[in-house]
Amino acid sequence: MVTMQDVARRAGVTKQTVSNVVTGRVGVRPQTAARVRAAIDELGYVPNLVARSLATGTTRTVGLFVPTVGTAFYAELVEEVEDALEEHGLHLLLCTTRQNGERARRHLAGLTSRSVDALLIAGDRDLLDHLPLLADARFPVALCAWETDAPERFPVVTVDYERGGRLAGRHLRELGHEQVVVLAGPTHARRVEGFRTAFAETGGTLPDGAVHLVHDPSFRGAFGAAREALAAHPRATALFATRDVLATAALEAARTAGLSVPDDLSVVAYDDCPAGTSSRPALTSVVLPHARMARRAVALLLDAVGGPELPPRRLTLPPELVVRDSSAPPRPHSSPHR
Repeated sequence: MVTMQDVARRAGVTKQTVSNVVTGRVGVRPQTAARVRAAIDELGYVPNLVARSLATGTTRTVGLFVPTVGTAFYAELVEEVEDALEEHGLHLLLCTTRQNGERARRHLAGLTSRSVDALLIAGDRDLLDHLPLLADARFPVALCAWETDAPERFPVVTVDYERGGRLAGRHLRELGHEQVVVLAGPTHARRVEGFRTAFAETGGTLPDGAVHLVHDPSFRGAFGAAREALAAHPRATALFATRDVLATAALEAARTAGLSVPDDLSVVAYDDCPAGTSSRPALTSVVLPHARMARRAVALLLDAVGGPELPPRRLTLPPELVVRDSSAPPRPHSSPHR
């Protein structure tokens, strides 16, 4: 096994200098640090993380909670967080709740006694009732992509989800759509409220019956919900989906019903996952700033590691609407859906 002393001999420096380069706790001249890193690469030296943790009092590890990695939104978020941590020489400990409250509770309870330097919790599903478990945590905690009201004691980096709904609603209203149907996830009340506000601001209305909640997040569940919604609203000329999987399922449901998108039915999505941009037609979508959100949250945590407790504050980033091929003005004499 290659040791730190072996690296020191190869680089012509002391063992302490190698330690300073590895831990980053003490500044080392750039030329010397480069020589040490070259020696590390040549010898294949792997730092002993346990020993480093005991020596420095830190683990160089940040925990991340997400509901799932099975959706493009959270998969991209995880990758962005991991990239940001790697740039600072930190490691990622990933936990998924999988929409299971008991699993979330177990993870949180276990994490409070494990050695992490900080914890980032992304998404508010399954976790809100269990956050009190973190009251005695010995590390800073921040929330990310939080759509419901968050506890004031934690800092939050999130998105203006209601604004995203308003952008989608205004876009369809400006195109001239009056009869619309909405497919919404059960936790997307703010997205729907923003969409409803856009209609009210432009002299339109969105009846409660036009909003269909989709509790099954799979494509199959979304497809069935989209077929039922379109059948229930044969005069609808547009559909707003609060998640991209709902929108891509709606595209397929429209084809099955013999409808052309966007000639017979405009579709606007939310989240902007890769499947939406590669679909045919490409989805008009509310785009969330995944990278900025992840990196701002990581920056918050890194500022607090080894320092004062994070102040409770909320940073809300604006979404954007990207218009693609799935939305267009309604045809003047479009016939009801069949």
